[in-house]
Amino acid sequence: MLEIIRIHNELLGTYGDRGNADVLAFRAKLAGIKARITDISYPDELPSTGDIYLLGGAEDAAQALSLEAMKKKMALNKAVKKGAVVLAICAGFQILGSTFISRDETVEGLGLLDVTTAPGSRRLVGDIAIKSKFFAEPLTGFENHGGVTTLGSDATPFGRVIAGNGNGIAGVDGIAGVDGAVSGNVFGTYLHGPVLARNPEFADLLLARALGATNLPASIEANDELAQRYAQWRRSVIK
Repeated sequence: MLEIIRIHNELLGTYGDRGNADVLAFRAKLAGIKARITDISYPDELPSTGDIYLLGGAEDAAQALSLEAMKKKMALNKAVKKGAVVLAICAGFQILGSTFISRDETVEGLGLLDVTTAPGSRRLVGDIAIKSKFFAEPLTGFENHGGVTTLGSDATPFGRVIAGNGNGIAGVDGIAGVDGAVSGNVFGTYLHGPVLARNPEFADLLLARALGATNLPASIEANDELAQRYAQWRRSVIK
């Protein structure tokens, strides 16, 4: 049984990223994989035995509370060492980094990604599209963040920005052009949507990684007409 753990949705659920867990469970079912979603609330102890961990977006105060809870036993870090897959969106992405600035205070993150985040010159809001080496087609989403994220030497960008801003602002912060970061099975991105609903191939990648496989059964797309129709539409609007 594949366990999908949704972390602190009451804190990290501002932008509907909780839907990523539902998409993973649905895609797993299409592929004939047994999976369950476990919701871990802020007061609960986070287990280190999950297969996929999900973090979403939040405002500064909620982000700080979530990080404080996760630091108590560093269960997520232990899970990653065991090979668990992590998808972190926006504030969740910042939490996984080395440091981020919240309310003029520099906060030490979980250190799962070699990135640092500081306030930008303006808020970045709008549609975003990126090209990632993991996929043949671009990924789309919606960004809404004020942080500017810089990658260290041990982090790889998740994708190259086609439209939107991603980790920074072109010509102002000097690090625009890329979105997110990846290290092993840990993925961070600024794409809301939920990103896995808009890009089901990303869900399949995470499931495959959790299973230690290269990809999911080829029959999954044949069973998912909606995903095919969406992919055709996306190719028509992204140049």
